[in-house]
Amino acid sequence: MGGIDTHADTHHAAVVLMNGRRVADREFPATRAGYTDLLEWMRSFGRLHAVGVEGTGSYGAALARHLSSAKVKVVEVNRPDRRQRRTKGKSDPLDSYSAAEAVLADRAGAVPKSGNGVAESIRVLHLVRAGAVKARTACLNELQALLVTAPAELREQLAGLKKARLVDACSRCSLNARSSAASLAPPSRRPASHANRKLLHYYRQAPGGSS
Repeated sequence: MGGIDTHADTHHAAVVLMNGRRVADREFPATRAGYTDLLEWMRSFGRLHAVGVEGTGSYGAALARHLSSAKVKVVEVNRPDRRQRRTKGKSDPLDSYSAAEAVLADRAGAVPKSGNGVAESIRVLHLVRAGAVKARTACLNELQALLVTAPAELREQLAGLKKARLVDACSRCSLNARSSAASLAPPSRRPASHANRKLLHYYRQAPGGSS
């Protein structure tokens, strides 16, 4: 029986026998070569019945897919709760042994998501869209905050405008600022115009930001 404590750059694996005796533990890099070495190491102790993996939806996702593709039964194991971590401390070897023992004792039995189907594709698209919306909202908020301290002439010109109308108006201001006449604009307006152009650039870089 195997157990794995997963991290961003390394994974710590442990092996226990069916009678519960702890055999060995070892750290591997979180790379394709590391996944191969980890599986070979676990199988070197005999038949591998199942592997308990922490974080199958995050750091352990790629490893879980690798194990599943090698016909290994993968079981999702919850990370130790905070109270247990405070009493026992954080230890990668202990966590990996605990993952294996949780599977052995039937305290863990959830099958991790495959991460390669339609549901995963939809999840990734939703995640990207949510990030884009968040980025666009942040740009709009910063643009509105910038207008609070902008010169009075600029504030009056853009007063009452929201979202798309504000972006369109600021775009026109940016185009005007690039004209030859704008080079004679008062120095007080130049920092605001420069910041305005930067924010509009970031806004347009986000998916859907061209509207």
